[in-house]
Amino acid sequence: MRPELILWDWNGTLLDDVELCENALNRLLQRYGYPQRYDHEQYRAIFGFPVEDYYVRAGFDFTRHSFAELAESYMEDYIPASAACPLMAGAVDALEAFKNAGLRQVILSASPVTTLTRQVEERGVTPYFDRLLGLGDIYAKSKVEVGLAYLQEAGFDPAKAVMIGDSVHDFEVAQALGVGCVLQSSGHQPPETLRRTGAPVVAGLREAAELILKK
Repeated sequence: MRPELILWDWNGTLLDDVELCENALNRLLQRYGYPQRYDHEQYRAIFGFPVEDYYVRAGFDFTRHSFAELAESYMEDYIPASAACPLMAGAVDALEAFKNAGLRQVILSASPVTTLTRQVEERGVTPYFDRLLGLGDIYAKSKVEVGLAYLQEAGFDPAKAVMIGDSVHDFEVAQALGVGCVLQSSGHQPPETLRRTGAPVVAGLREAAELILKK
C-alpha cells in the first residue's frame, strides 16, 4: 500500500550536515581540553540518541562540564556554520517525486523549531512541506510527542505514513508513532548500525523514494 504521508527527518537526512557535526564535535572537544578527535567513520560509529549518551561515548565528563553547557556551546558553533550545509544528494529529486505522487510531506526534527524553519527556508524547499515540526529547546529529547500530536491533530492513520531518517532513533520514533520507516545510510550512522533495526536501509534519498513509491 502506497503511503499518503512522508515524515522526514531533517539533519543528516535532507540536510547534509554530517561533516559539520563531526567537525563541531572535534572543536567542542578541543574547546574543553579533551585530547581525542574523531574522523568521519569514528564519528558515525559513536553518534546516536539520546544526545547525552552520545556525548558520553565521545568522552565528555559531565562532572567537569554539564551537558547543558556543552550542548549550548556546541549549538553556538553549529547554528551559524550550518548555513553552509547543502541539501543531501537526491533530496530535491525525492521531494519532487513525492509531491508529484500527491503525498503530504512533513519534517519531524529534533532541531529547535526556529532553527529548523530557518534552515529549510534558506534552502528554498519550504513549499514542499505541509508542516515543519521541531522541538522547543536545544537539548533534543525526543520527536515522539511532537509526532503523535501531529498525527492526532491531522487525523492521519499511522498505517498510511512512512518516516525517512538516517538513524536508529528515527526507526524508534517511527515504531512509537506506528508508522513505516525507511533509513538512508549517507547520514549520521553507518549502514551496519541501521540494518540492526530490521528496517529497509537504502544508500540515499532517490533510492528511498523509489522504494516507497513502489508500494
